[in-house]
Amino acid sequence: MNKKVKIKNNKTAFTILILLLIIVAFLYYNFIIYKIYAKNAFANDAVKISEENENPIFTLQKILLYSSATAIDNTKEQSLENISISQFTDIAIYIDNTSTISDLTDKNTVKELYIDNIEIISNVKNGDRFINYKNPISFGKYSDLKKNNSRIDFNIVNTNEANENTDYSSPTFFTDCSNPISLGYMNKDLIKNYSVSKEANSISFNGKVLKETNVNLTDLNCQLKFRINIVNNLNEKFVHTMNLDIKLDDENSEIYNGYVYKSKNLSGVENSFFKEI
Repeated sequence: MNKKVKIKNNKTAFTILILLLIIVAFLYYNFIIYKIYAKNAFANDAVKISEENENPIFTLQKILLYSSATAIDNTKEQSLENISISQFTDIAIYIDNTSTISDLTDKNTVKELYIDNIEIISNVKNGDRFINYKNPISFGKYSDLKKNNSRIDFNIVNTNEANENTDYSSPTFFTDCSNPISLGYMNKDLIKNYSVSKEANSISFNGKVLKETNVNLTDLNCQLKFRINIVNNLNEKFVHTMNLDIKLDDENSEIYNGYVYKSKNLSGVENSFFKEI
């Protein structure tokens, strides 16, 4: 015998049906429609980013690296009985802003420049390692940098008059990219309280001191990573992540003879600044 199901309250049943339809529609939107929309949006953004970066505005042009070391006598009498040994590498990064646009415009001139995401990777934890701005006038010479491991903001010089008045004591960069980004890497006090023997009675104040104090060059090797951020005068942002190997133990290294100087011209897409969208 078949029994018919009777619904006592049609209004309640209708309400339940509406709720079920809403739930089904919600699930359908989240699991199907939204995924299709997100996929299309991602594809459109990828195409737009690719088009914007097809002809890069800013690219790395050249990098100069100068590595040496120094000895600092901490005694008042300069008796060579309490010496600290530090190794340093000066870095000059040149940027090309005219390969795509030959004239200077708001598009290829700099309004803001800063360096962040600073990381120093080393298997050996000797010394106090850090990166900071270095006055380019002192490039190739030891100078005692202040420790900084977070962010370096550059003052942007816009006029010829300002160019003549700047002393480079603080981070300085020209809007037309005509000067390099000047940085210093320091491995400070990798040896402390060193005393010169009476037989030697002298010490070198360059890379030779590393040999005199039996510093293993392999222990000085490291990788420097940091991000260069540029904002142009249209308020568009460009970024490039630098990876620099400080390798002092290779066969061409002359640091035991005083210093190592390396120059590298750069080209290719991997050296371009990426425009953020």
